[in-house]
Amino acid sequence: MARSRSRSLLLTICTILAILIHGAHSFYLPGVAPQDFFNGAELTVKVNKLTSIKTQLPYSYYTLPFCTPSKIVDSAENLGEVLRGDRIENSPYTFKMGDAKMCNILCRKTLDAKTAKAFKEKIDDEYRVNMILDNLPLVVPIQRPDQESLPVYQLGYHVGLKGQYSGSKEEKYFIHNHLSFIVKYHKDTQSDSARIVGFEVKPFSVKHAYEGKWSDENPRLTTCDPHTRHTVVNSNTPQEVEDKAEIIFTYDVEFQDSDVKWASRWDAYLLMTDDQIHWFSIVNSLMIVLFLSGMVAMIMLRTLYRDISKYNELETQEEAQEETGWKLVHGDVFRPPSNSDLLCVYVGTGVQFFGMILVTMIFAILGFLSPSNRGGLMTAMLLLWVFMGIFAGYASSRLYKMFKGSEWKKIALRTAVMFPGIVSAIFFVLNALIWGQKSSGAVPFGTMFALVFLWFGISVPLVFVGSYIGSKKPAIEDPVKTNKIPRQIPEQAWYMNPAFSILIGGILPFGAVFIELFFILTSIWLNQFYYIFGFLFLVFAILIVTCAEITIVLCYFQLCSEDYLWWWRSYLTSGSSALYLFLYATFYFFTKLEITKLVSGALYFGYMLIASYAFFVLTGTIGFYACFWFTRLIYSSVKID
Repeated sequence: MARSRSRSLLLTICTILAILIHGAHSFYLPGVAPQDFFNGAELTVKVNKLTSIKTQLPYSYYTLPFCTPSKIVDSAENLGEVLRGDRIENSPYTFKMGDAKMCNILCRKTLDAKTAKAFKEKIDDEYRVNMILDNLPLVVPIQRPDQESLPVYQLGYHVGLKGQYSGSKEEKYFIHNHLSFIVKYHKDTQSDSARIVGFEVKPFSVKHAYEGKWSDENPRLTTCDPHTRHTVVNSNTPQEVEDKAEIIFTYDVEFQDSDVKWASRWDAYLLMTDDQIHWFSIVNSLMIVLFLSGMVAMIMLRTLYRDISKYNELETQEEAQEETGWKLVHGDVFRPPSNSDLLCVYVGTGVQFFGMILVTMIFAILGFLSPSNRGGLMTAMLLLWVFMGIFAGYASSRLYKMFKGSEWKKIALRTAVMFPGIVSAIFFVLNALIWGQKSSGAVPFGTMFALVFLWFGISVPLVFVGSYIGSKKPAIEDPVKTNKIPRQIPEQAWYMNPAFSILIGGILPFGAVFIELFFILTSIWLNQFYYIFGFLFLVFAILIVTCAEITIVLCYFQLCSEDYLWWWRSYLTSGSSALYLFLYATFYFFTKLEITKLVSGALYFGYMLIASYAFFVLTGTIGFYACFWFTRLIYSSVKID
């Protein structure tokens, strides 16, 4: 019986690990139904925002004087897309399935001083143009130096580039006005239809020329002519951006048959070349966990077992008086802390965060948050945050009742409003800065209203429901009685100073996640895909264990030195890892990013402040509950006269 049970447990663990490792290699469900195209079927090319890693301010495609269709139509966007700054619109590019085109003329534009300046500014800030075909983003393939391995894909192509003519030192601006598109498709052998599996582009800057006067009805170029098979293959005669410059926008379309099946078409985008770094991160974190687990095991098995046995075998009063250590503070260890209401609020918020992240990760590992569903991750996290309000209310109310509190409504309101209120205030200031820059990243009024409705219409009532349920439950009983008069805390050694031990406690949880943090920051601020939730889940599990164990170890040392003020200390010990996260984000800003604009810098530090605050609430709650369980366990194990 025992053998079969252990075998089934081992099988379960192996299955979970297999799912996680498979999830580490970008497992996802397609997310949308496939669309079949027959030869000659019209393909809709859409344009998305202009993005720059130098400014972090997205702009709508048509803020620059590109060629426009007869009527610009906005595509419907989900909540996550709007918050990301996506603005998806139709484009003048017309493709027909299987119909290759050469030197297709889109339009002719003559720049004035204002439009030339707009193009130059975007080229200066290295803005990229993003497009979408059949829900696939446009990418520029860049071959690796070794030539043999698969190319690296960069999202979108640069608006233009800066350069100098040979023999001149003056820097000029050139625009990418000719695009060579490659549409990859997978042919269905049974029917004559095809499915799109790739959308690539090679941008060129070409100063187009034509004979005689320009004719809108029948334009014919000498630099790019399908009749003479004269195509654009380089940017040797680039198109300069200047006042009164005439720019002719052209494009080619080529269709390539591909072996990639439709269900696997995102694999190339999500290709991960640094598996070893992630595994190193996991092993590095596991070493920290093993070290801490060893310490916790030593405390539990050796010290505590010896202490409890000794305390329980004491016979005379004299021996009892001679004892020192954690048993001496049994009459004060469960005394409610100062600002206990605030602690209840923070613990409740931490439970809400924990629930949101755990469920999001599970959905992501199972492949439900497909990369094809733009904004899906952010939308899912927002909705989960709102619905996890019921657990926040319950957790804060239960703790509040244990502290002999009676005004559960007051705690419920603070839990529902405090953290989102602080985040909203920072977000509102950042949004005002983005509005000032006329960026598409600014959240519109309608979306603001939707967010406020989610908060006050769903989240707040759910927090009150959870709080009501928690207040009706019987209060958690302390394992030992609390004395009426508080015990004096003896003078502590320098290394047991609260500030010192709190700062030390945050180092190991941060050390367990900082390598993965680098990849997350890169995906957010350098506009790259992050879809390795298997690794992320393993790191999250390691973070939970690390936060719990470091807090237990430091809490035990604190109680042994007869300091019973552990409530807030346990929260702040693991929560201080958020300070290191913010310091690392500052280091990342100065070493990896090329942000020069003041507004962009303010955006970066504003959003990283919100992320660090959320991390503080999450890790602090994990540490608090670990210490709460530990103290109840040890004090319920000793006989108290």
